[in-house]
Amino acid sequence: MNKTQKPYWETKTLDEMTQDEWESLCDRCGICCLEKVEDENTGEIKLIGVSCEFLETEECRCIVYEDRKSVSPDCIVLCPDNILKIQWLPDTCAYRRVAERRKLEWWHPLLSGDAESVYQAGISVRDKVVSGIYVHGKDIDIELFSL
Repeated sequence: MNKTQKPYWETKTLDEMTQDEWESLCDRCGICCLEKVEDENTGEIKLIGVSCEFLETEECRCIVYEDRKSVSPDCIVLCPDNILKIQWLPDTCAYRRVAERRKLEWWHPLLSGDAESVYQAGISVRDKVVSGIYVHGKDIDIELFSL
């Protein structure tokens, strides 16, 4: 890509992207892999400080990515059709930002060239959550997650 050519995430819609382009938008923050609770009174979905048991929290990668829907039926697989419908996706999510035609943040690996920039910017769930593999449902007090 030369300096006058815009990057694909600024010229293509999510639907137009190749699988590789789509996958590269993920900044590996891990926020979409957090467990969620619904407020009984408002219906609002809130993220809690517990990750899915299949999220490897150091690298923020799903250890069953290719089979995630069959291994974990509750997994919400992000796709172009649901990005703007998922209200709990953070404002920092590259999929959401591209769908809303906003620029990626400076720390996104596609801009920074460094996967660690997400963690260094404080966006990643690394060191902020406990893995669901160690937690059993009602054994914990619900702690909301915030960046």
